Amino acid sequence: MTRHDSNFLARARVATRLPARDLDRARRFYREQLGLEPVDERPGGLLYRCAGADFVVFQSTGASPGTFTQMGFEVDDLDAAVAELRRRGVVFEEVDAPGLRTRDGIAEVEGNYPSKGARGERGAWFRDSEGNLLGIGQPTP
Repeated sequence: MTRHDSNFLARARVATRLPARDLDRARRFYREQLGLEPVDERPGGLLYRCAGADFVVFQSTGASPGTFTQMGFEVDDLDAAVAELRRRGVVFEEVDAPGLRTRDGIAEVEGNYPSKGARGERGAWFRDSEGNLLGIGQPTP
């Protein structure tokens, strides 16, 4: 990196961090409910990898307020993903806010980023064992 390389973050990989008060409980949730195993670990942290993107669940004495989506998964078939996660015991949030309402846990969201080539998105939200709010979505053509 040169002193004047102002674009270095655009080339960086983004890695989400999610706090966990009980790392063993979080590990069980991610394994049993989401079907994910850490690809690596260190004292106080579990590293997960999904389609080349990393996220870490780390031991923390603090917690997120869970009032916003902290991490999202984008899938090809939202209905199948929600059904499978429900089968594994995941409970989806029901949302009733201006401009956003879920029906059976799934919301139709108007608008999307032009680069995604979609007119909107379907989404659903759930909490992990530590109260972190996670989303799952599918762009709609």
